[in-house]
Amino acid sequence: MRLTVVGCSGSVPGPASPASCYLIEADDVDGKTWRVALDLGSGSLGALQKYCDPRELDAVAVTHLHPDHCSDLADLHVYLKYHPEGQSTVTVYAPFGASTRINQLRGTTDNSDVLHPVVWQASGEARIGPLLITCEAVRHPVPAYALRVEGPSSVRPGSTAVVTYSGDTDTCDGLEVAAAGADLFICEATYLTTYDVEPGVHMTGRDAGHTAEQAGVGRLLLTHVPPWTDCASVLEEATATFAGDVSLARPGQHIQV
Repeated sequence: MRLTVVGCSGSVPGPASPASCYLIEADDVDGKTWRVALDLGSGSLGALQKYCDPRELDAVAVTHLHPDHCSDLADLHVYLKYHPEGQSTVTVYAPFGASTRINQLRGTTDNSDVLHPVVWQASGEARIGPLLITCEAVRHPVPAYALRVEGPSSVRPGSTAVVTYSGDTDTCDGLEVAAAGADLFICEATYLTTYDVEPGVHMTGRDAGHTAEQAGVGRLLLTHVPPWTDCASVLEEATATFAGDVSLARPGQHIQV
């Protein structure tokens, strides 16, 4: 599997990055490349086109329906429907209410004929080519899921690699289940421990590091840091609680897993 960080800014797009979007690519035994976007947040569709034609997406897997994780589904509808080379379709795996949410973003009551929503169920699975995606319910003010992606390893031929993406969540059992033993853990770290915040929304860098340590992951990639939060402080908090490889996500970053 190969990961590309398309957008990693938290809560809103930032001056250096769109909001959340991560491209997963994997080749099957016949050499076909399969592509899945994890989230499609505000500003991400434009950046995604640097790395693939959106018509080449085999699926979009959405963690939850806040705009910084799904708003560019409206733009994807336009791209797929009106491209001069012809209309194409894509399956969108998302929480319940995705059809209504897509209509809201598009400003219509007519369901999209090119985006085909499939509702996530807790601990449900989706098989997309050589990729198996399992969702686990996590702790957020709206229905939200962490995504565990299993597929062929790019660095250990013949073996399976695991990438876990937290989406948005506070610490919870579901997140640890999704992250258990992952080779790469893409984890949100929105807050600092000095913030006075409501519980049940997001994690701190310290929380992300602790979860990674408890889950026994190989590598921690911190993401969803808002433009107003100091990235160096988030990284410092995470390294205090996770003994492994930890770094900050950056747009355009490519990782072989």
